[in-house]
Amino acid sequence: MQRKQRLSRNTAYFVPYSLWILLFVIAPVLLLIYQSFFNIDGQFTFGNYQTYFSSSTYLMMTVNSVWYAFLITLATLLISYPTAYLLNETKHPQLWLLLIIMPTWINLLLKAYAFIGIFSQAGIANQFLSFIGIGPKQLLFTNFSFVFVAAYIQIPFMVLPIYNSISELKPSYVNASRDLGATNWQTFSRVIFPLTMPGVKAGIQAVFIPSLSLFMLTRLIGGNKVITLGTAIEEHFLTTMNWGMGSTIGVVLIVAMIIIMWLTGGSGKRHARKGLTK
Repeated sequence: MQRKQRLSRNTAYFVPYSLWILLFVIAPVLLLIYQSFFNIDGQFTFGNYQTYFSSSTYLMMTVNSVWYAFLITLATLLISYPTAYLLNETKHPQLWLLLIIMPTWINLLLKAYAFIGIFSQAGIANQFLSFIGIGPKQLLFTNFSFVFVAAYIQIPFMVLPIYNSISELKPSYVNASRDLGATNWQTFSRVIFPLTMPGVKAGIQAVFIPSLSLFMLTRLIGGNKVITLGTAIEEHFLTTMNWGMGSTIGVVLIVAMIIIMWLTGGSGKRHARKGLTK
């Protein structure tokens, strides 16, 4: 009797979850794949994929998307790992985590306009440069401003998984490494970092994958000087109305995301064990 009740309760939980996945994950992906095989006139064709892989413009957009996603992820990681490590050493880490997470509650568009004001000719950044004698510079609508703002927005999504991995790290491993005569760098490179690699990989997934398809920041902060696949998708769906080509680029992005998840997943524990045995 209890087994039947448990089974019915599990079924009650499983049904809404399955419906959500079916309606809002699987169905949109299938519609995107289906739409990618039709041209702007509604005719079935493989020409969209042929155009994408034979066009130097689309291939350059792909390279740009991967390159900028890499820069954003690298900048975010270099900032987030030390931040997460220091958070783990503080007395009130949850309070500091809350302060880091709070910017995610603000709409992305509002944050973008805030940085437009900061990086403008009369903004705080140029006022500071003028104060120290450098003078105003063109900060807005540059590659630097785009990477800076994108990294700022993505930092909470990198800090959280890394912090969780560091907080779960047993202090006995670190103490044993130091007792055996390892330096601070050796302890970090051979014990701490390998054991927190699952958090690093989760953070890379959370940052790199969304960064591949950024389009709002490329317009507002990059001034359309940064052209990515996300920008191309927006153009095809909202301007040229070539939904087939836009869907094709979307399918390519989905495949790229799956590859990234495969490359950054599954080997974290194996890498950690390897680091401990060196």
